[in-house]
Amino acid sequence: METIRVTTSEELQACFQVRLKVFVEEQQVPEELEMDEKDESPAACHHFLIVDEGQPVATARWYFYQDKTAKFQRVAVLKEYRGKGLGKKLIVEMEKQARELNAESAILDAQCQAEGFYSQLGYRVISEEPFYDADILHVRMQKPL
Repeated sequence: METIRVTTSEELQACFQVRLKVFVEEQQVPEELEMDEKDESPAACHHFLIVDEGQPVATARWYFYQDKTAKFQRVAVLKEYRGKGLGKKLIVEMEKQARELNAESAILDAQCQAEGFYSQLGYRVISEEPFYDADILHVRMQKPL
């Protein structure tokens, strides 16, 4: 399996394939909520893609939310590839790039069912209460980089 820092429109479209399967088809997130201005081009955000023999299987993205703070989003792994460490690999790669670009911390809005996963990677809940995003309960989490 190969992890790619997305630079082309074709790679970006492959990210969308994974996200649409996971978020829109599986989790019933409306497509208009799933896609936004950070998806307009590979340069609009830092996108990552994992491919298995040329097939897109996992993706994530990040951007600078505030000065020195990276915001990780849209972490998606196809159902048949879950439990293989790909989500962790994406987070580690995003953290690496964010540090390269002088980020000092990372935040993310985790679905409550994924809170344990992010806790194992060193993230801590910073929101006072869970909140809804696309009708799914989330918590905001943070980690120093």
